[in-house]
Amino acid sequence: QVQLVESGGDSVQAGGSLRLSCVDSGSPWSDNVMAWFRSGVGKEREGVAAILPGSGSKYYADSVKGRFTISRNNRKNQIDLQMSSLNPEDTGTYYCAAVRYQYGGNWLNADQYTSWGQGTQVTVSS
Repeated sequence: QVQLVESGGDSVQAGGSLRLSCVDSGSPWSDNVMAWFRSGVGKEREGVAAILPGSGSKYYADSVKGRFTISRNNRKNQIDLQMSSLNPEDTGTYYCAAVRYQYGGNWLNADQYTSWGQGTQVTVSS
């Protein structure tokens, strides 16, 4: 059973950086697509970034391209989200998500995912 635990959320000034981490204590890690989503007040849950197993292909929301980087460490069963040039629009609760890989998925769509963490709060002030 997949169990996801996020960490790294904090309050930062606009222009700052944060690194979020998600550890997956379940299995099979190596078969899972891993992703980050976020939700804010009055906003639907938004896919931020996803990374595939095997190829390590990455997908990003247009709003974070060039600023966020997703990575995975298969030895640690961990994914990270390095966030830079943060702005107040990035404020929200960030969730880690996982699903077993199947061909043709829409990896920034929350409906694809079967396991979720509890979330970690990111607050960016201007």
